[in-house]
Amino acid sequence: MIRLKETSAVAQPRLPTLTGCTLRALPPVRITSVAPYPGQTEALRARLDGFPAPGEVLTVQGIDLVWAGRDLAFAFGDDLPDGLDAFCALTDQSDGWCGFALQGTGAEALLARRLPFDLRNMPSQGSARSVLDHLPVLVLRRASDRFEIWVWRSMVQNALARL
Repeated sequence: MIRLKETSAVAQPRLPTLTGCTLRALPPVRITSVAPYPGQTEALRARLDGFPAPGEVLTVQGIDLVWAGRDLAFAFGDDLPDGLDAFCALTDQSDGWCGFALQGTGAEALLARRLPFDLRNMPSQGSARSVLDHLPVLVLRRASDRFEIWVWRSMVQNALARL
């Protein structure tokens, strides 16, 4: 039987060097899309003790729930509570996304020139769906000087070339 090894789409030697900040590949993580069935958002919110509003990142029951679009959240982590499928559609997105962290005093300024929204208004533990040039991305602000940029795995090298 062939055994496949999980690897990142970002090879460390190919990461660009950026002034005032560091860029590093994030390890692969389980990402599950959580899309409430019609009329089930409040029941799901009660089951999880929360569901992210637009732009929010919540840590709920040991997982990060990240707002990822209208009536959609991404759950980052392995320990989804049992029984969620009664309230929402769950889809494993892990193989489709790749992330990298941008950190340092120049991180916000660097991204401000490349994203079409004002990062100064983005709170810590906030999220945004946007575009990096023309590439769709999910941007998470983890601290005042630390961002995670999640991009479709097939477009990682294009995204890195734009930084």
